[in-house]
Amino acid sequence: MKCDCLLCSFENPKLSATAVVIRDGKLLVAKRNEEPFKGEWDFVGGYVGKNETPEEALKRELKEELNVESKLTYLGAFSGNAAYKTYEFPVLSFAYLVEIEGNITLNHENSEVSWIPLRELNTIAFDSNQKILAYLKERFVYDLKDVRALVGQLDASATVNEQSLYKAIRDGYVSTVYEAGKLVGMGWIFPRQTMLRRQAVVEDMIVDPTQRGKGLGEKILHDLLRWAKGQGVEMVELTTNPKRVAANSLYQKVGFKLHETNHYLLDLKTY
Repeated sequence: MKCDCLLCSFENPKLSATAVVIRDGKLLVAKRNEEPFKGEWDFVGGYVGKNETPEEALKRELKEELNVESKLTYLGAFSGNAAYKTYEFPVLSFAYLVEIEGNITLNHENSEVSWIPLRELNTIAFDSNQKILAYLKERFVYDLKDVRALVGQLDASATVNEQSLYKAIRDGYVSTVYEAGKLVGMGWIFPRQTMLRRQAVVEDMIVDPTQRGKGLGEKILHDLLRWAKGQGVEMVELTTNPKRVAANSLYQKVGFKLHETNHYLLDLKTY
């Protein structure tokens, strides 16, 4: 059934906010305790109220449904449809990567929660959530042990924070190479707009020592550059250790020019 009043005839979507909580590669989902989709897994979230922003609405919903505090990072907006009794209407769901603090305590809206490996979750309530799930499975399915092992070869003291990995993926593009199902090479690029032009920075280029000499580094680099060109990037920059002979040779082969400048770093924790 559809309302025929003048206001509803515009069919503007109702806004909702959705929490994507991932920990150790597992997605937090809640089992609905009410219709529609009673008994099915769902993301935590809800409709944006009057005079609320999506961020305020989601923080409120997380407090109401799980009794937790939260930090939000915007992922994107996903369209869909929903219904109330006999009325159907379009929705636009604002999805956020969420870090929660505190012990989960459920209210009446859900009967239980579960942490399900992202790669194993194949269905979820509401069509807008199905689009969010597809987005996550396309971008955020990683074996964290493999990622940490690779990055550790660049810097043995480095610790890959899971949430930082997802935020890096959101902000740019990660190119990966697998051998027999194992991650053996990766590189990351992220764009930025300066006052002069749209630039991008290549970071964390690494190939497992057992796989070097096969052209995988060059394959990853060209993939990153193709992505950047498609994003309208005009200039790409990177920094590498002078002692990495093979890496320096690759970058020059592809066309990177050594730029004479002093490269400074400031740790703001000591500022």
